[in-house]
Amino acid sequence: MNKNIEMPKNVALIIDRLLENGYEAYMVGGCVRDCILGKEPKDWDITTNAKPLEVVELFDKVILTGLKHGTVTVMLNKESYEITTYRSDGEYEDNRHPKEVKFVSSLKEDLARRDFTINSMAYNNISGLVDYFNGIEDLDEKVIRTVGEPRKRFGEDALRMLRAIRFSAQLDFTIDRLTLNSIKELKDNIRNISKERIREEFNKILLNNPRKIEILRECGILEYIVPGISKIYNFNKNNSCHSHDLYNHVIIATETVESQIYLRLSMLFHDFGKACTIRTDENDNLHCSSYSKESSRIANEILKYLKYDNNTINKVTLLIQYHDYRMDNKVSIKKLLREIGIDLFKDLIKIQRADILAQDSKYSKKHLINLDEAESNFNEIIDNDECFSLKNLKINGGDLLSLGFNKGKKIGEILNYLLDIVIEDPKSNEKQELIKLVMKRWR
Repeated sequence: MNKNIEMPKNVALIIDRLLENGYEAYMVGGCVRDCILGKEPKDWDITTNAKPLEVVELFDKVILTGLKHGTVTVMLNKESYEITTYRSDGEYEDNRHPKEVKFVSSLKEDLARRDFTINSMAYNNISGLVDYFNGIEDLDEKVIRTVGEPRKRFGEDALRMLRAIRFSAQLDFTIDRLTLNSIKELKDNIRNISKERIREEFNKILLNNPRKIEILRECGILEYIVPGISKIYNFNKNNSCHSHDLYNHVIIATETVESQIYLRLSMLFHDFGKACTIRTDENDNLHCSSYSKESSRIANEILKYLKYDNNTINKVTLLIQYHDYRMDNKVSIKKLLREIGIDLFKDLIKIQRADILAQDSKYSKKHLINLDEAESNFNEIIDNDECFSLKNLKINGGDLLSLGFNKGKKIGEILNYLLDIVIEDPKSNEKQELIKLVMKRWR
């Protein structure tokens, strides 16, 4: 572990100015942890015994971001740095926010209120690393452990339970047994946390290590986050292509796809509809008709429940709706491109590939060959500028108006009819040929 931390110039400048004026000051929390792990911190937080207004007097540009909680933001060279006065938290009344905070003079007292040992270390160039709660030891052992008694920490702020699992995913650490047991015991307090907060932690788990979703399941929290997911636990699809139950299939597929949140959400929800649309044939095989539309509908409900933005919801629900679309030839590909466009089609290739790779390896090779062929056909369509949308049609609404057609729905009806023909027969995409077709059918 790297205990000799190299501070950025601006962080050193802020700390030195506080020290020069008779105050204590340290970089603190996640930035210390990341430096020790050899990672680049996203934020640089500083703690000090100087009161907020005393900090304000020392710097030219300060934003009063959280004055009642002891936090101000110093701006240096267009970069922002949060500086927080040593404090202790009062009673928590809603499993999330303290009623009040009290400024204290002791660094140890400030660090004692923090969530996990690996986030409770401080550093400056004079004192070196300050580690009252064995954070270094837990980093060495790759374990997530609360500062002090876990029931108390999680009772104060229920979001810390999700943060524990998120850090486990982010750092690939295990969670200390007492800490994990306390999460199981206090899981119901998650109901007191806003959906937005839950969503952000869940996103980080999905993006960093979807396998850690299993901890959410083990602790009884996953059903709160993803209502109805318990329906796919131990659901056996009884399909020769799949060696996993439905739950494990979607987790593997989610882990396999590229780490973009809308792609991972698509894989997580892509098969949910199977649990609601099953039927059994004479050979005792399960079939799930229209399950993609049902999966898309379920995903839409859950994503709205978690307050995802409309853009994410639209992408996810479309990708799920078409995730099992058969792209057997260029015509089928162009029909799909007409519906979802180029960018989502590229994403759909990623979705289908992840889905195949999460199936039994005995069958995935054939499906991957077919998908590679579909991708090759797609590339030819794009490279040859083959028509699959109205904008590529060699005739437009203005041409139809000049032929004597009136404005209105009829124009769109004619253009879409012509597009259907051109998708089937690319050579027919010539203006005079299309005019002949129009005149033959409508005149």
